[in-house]
Amino acid sequence: MAEKYSSKDLQKWLFDKALDAASPKARKLLLASDQRGRDDTVIGKLFFFKYDPKGKATLAKYDKFPMVFPIEMYGDGFLGLNLHYLNIRERQALLGQLMKFANDKKMDENTRLKLSYQLLQGSRRLESLAKPCIKRYLYSHCRSQFIEINVDEFDKAIQLPVEDWVFKR
Repeated sequence: MAEKYSSKDLQKWLFDKALDAASPKARKLLLASDQRGRDDTVIGKLFFFKYDPKGKATLAKYDKFPMVFPIEMYGDGFLGLNLHYLNIRERQALLGQLMKFANDKKMDENTRLKLSYQLLQGSRRLESLAKPCIKRYLYSHCRSQFIEINVDEFDKAIQLPVEDWVFKR
């Protein structure tokens, strides 16, 4: 998990992901599946998506392109860990701790992290790392399909500088 990638490596990976997401087959799969987290398979997966917060007028800052591990589902949205609220070193530390909760050792498309809010509260280390990035998301304010990041790509994804911050003036 601690491997450092060059800007060129990250740029190529992001470009390849963008091409994958833009392909007709990928669009068809995204549109045909319930990627809005309405079943438990979304918990423990990592996603990018566009977001426009309901309460943005009262927020000091917010991320319009979050990178989130959903940890709890609700009828109208979910609670998640937006890793963009951490610097890269903190992201690596949190991800290292979270990977201990993988449902298998295969690290393939079926691998997910067994995450919950209660799990985060049960460990001082996890709670302190995760606290700044616990955010509530409403489906009605999601402005794109969810882009799933495979478990074997987590270490690259957390190093991408793709957060889109808006700061209150």
